[in-house]
Amino acid sequence: MPLQRKIIHIDMDAFYASVEQRDNPALRGKPVAVGGSPDKRGAVAAASYEARQYGVKSAVPSRTAQQRCPQLIFVKPRFAVYREVSQQIRTIFADYTDLVEPVAFDEAYLDVTENKIDSPSAKRIAQMIRDRIFTETQLTASAGISVNKFLAKMASDLNKPNGMAVILPEQAADFVAQLPVEKFHGIGKATTSKLHDMAIFTGADLRARSEAELLQRFGKVGRFYYRIARGQDDRPVVPNRVRKSVSVETSYDPDLRERDVIEHSLNQLAMKLYDRVSKLEKSGYTLILKIKFADYQQITRNHTQTTVFDSLEVVRLVALSMLEEVDLSGKSIRLLGLGIGKLATEPQTFQQLQLDFANSANPL
Repeated sequence: MPLQRKIIHIDMDAFYASVEQRDNPALRGKPVAVGGSPDKRGAVAAASYEARQYGVKSAVPSRTAQQRCPQLIFVKPRFAVYREVSQQIRTIFADYTDLVEPVAFDEAYLDVTENKIDSPSAKRIAQMIRDRIFTETQLTASAGISVNKFLAKMASDLNKPNGMAVILPEQAADFVAQLPVEKFHGIGKATTSKLHDMAIFTGADLRARSEAELLQRFGKVGRFYYRIARGQDDRPVVPNRVRKSVSVETSYDPDLRERDVIEHSLNQLAMKLYDRVSKLEKSGYTLILKIKFADYQQITRNHTQTTVFDSLEVVRLVALSMLEEVDLSGKSIRLLGLGIGKLATEPQTFQQLQLDFANSANPL
């Protein structure tokens, strides 16, 4: 009989901003935004917890962030430093298990079912890791522990920042049942709206629906929803994943119809993609645009260049150029996706986050 898995999800607390506060004592206890400045078309890449209290968060235009928090301090991102600290943390993980799946600079899954210190307690291992991270980097991390990746991820959010939570197998059903669907990892705003339209507001409501109904309504991802509503997730922790592409997508409810709104939404998606590839230290030579219309017709466009996409401005302009090639007459858009393929083999450095919201027809 296979061993019951023991999965830890480690999530660094406000990682970029915390590194900046660590390295500059004058920033400690103050609202900090890492990203472009408000007077240079900037956008927030990360925000300290002090800033989050004012509604400042990742992907918010810097001008908007400053309006929400006039005392906000803007700091340029230092990806080389974040990469170095991330490597320090991964070295700590390696002392406990080889089954480590990094998700980004600041996040990873660890399978400690069998581990290098022969400890039967995943909670003890998580606490040891958190203690070492703080001792060696002066940064705090939160941890979630459970029997699969979904539950471990959900648990890591329960006591942030600088906290830890365990979801035991016998607690999983009750935990998921009371959870609002908008809190589920893997369910975004558009899907939440669709679930609400189906009178599905909690995990218990979702669990009451058949797999066939969810498949019919959501396609293949409906099976994932069916399983996580039962606290089930058999995805393995995969170390050293070889990524072929990095992509993001957003579903819209209601559908997008106006050209200026579509372009603004694509701008937002470009920022989200750029933030993700910079955290993963990835970039590539091909930009891919995906559009799904209200009638479920789906098209893709791609553009390949001789240099990698290493700036947000280039990603944005090429994405808008590809959109121009698409006939949107009389059509409404249900989903937009943007991805980077043909990834470069070496870690990439990235230019400062900037986006021209001043020229957007629908600025935030």
